[in-house]
Formats: sequence, structure tokens, C-alpha cells
Amino acid sequence: MKSFMLMNLVQVLDTTVNVDGPCHGFGFLVRIVKNGLFPILQIGIPIILIVLGTLDLGKAVISSDDKAVKEAQSKLIKRCVYAILVFFIVTLISLLFTMIGNIAGDAAPGLTNWSNCWNNPE
Repeated sequence: MKSFMLMNLVQVLDTTVNVDGPCHGFGFLVRIVKNGLFPILQIGIPIILIVLGTLDLGKAVISSDDKAVKEAQSKLIKRCVYAILVFFIVTLISLLFTMIGNIAGDAAPGLTNWSNCWNNPE
């Protein structure tokens, strides 16, 4: 029964997805990841990291313990650095693969297709 349902799902996807584009039928998945998942991760995780670091620092300041304040400050700085890295990692990875695809040219058509698919999902 499960294999029958899976076959029907594959048939539906096969008829509704444009396989002629640069993504070979995976354009919908690329759009979901690029326009839905990555922005949530790119914005949400840094906000959460900074808010948690600020809460830790606030607790340490309220406790009036100098050692705890210094530890919380170092945690906040580390979390801010991690937030910046998370924010820019998507851009860096996209730029890297685009550059590799452009440099490789005809020698690596798979990379060029991936680059075209990532930049212009249809």
C-alpha cells in the first residue's frame, strides 16, 4: 500500500514539475530552501543567539558577581560572532559555488547547472 501511494506521489510530482528548467524538476525544492528555510535560519538563529546572550548578561549583572559578569560578557561576544557567521554562511556558500561554477565552465557542467539552478530556480 505504501509503495502504491509513493508511486502516485512520484507521478503527481512528475506531471506538475517542469523538468526542462535548469533544476531538472527540483526548482520547487530549491525555492523552498532558498526563499523559505535559509532566511528563517539566517535571521532567526542570530536573533535567538543575541537574545540568549543578553539574558545571560542581564542575569549576571543582577547577581552582582563580577566573575559571572565577565563570563556572561565572553559568552555574549562568542554568541555575537556565531550569529554573524550564521548570518553570512548562506551567502558565502552560494558565492563559492557560483564562483566554482563560473570558473569550471564547460569542464564541469554539473556545477554550472547547479549554479544556474540556485540563482534562477524555475
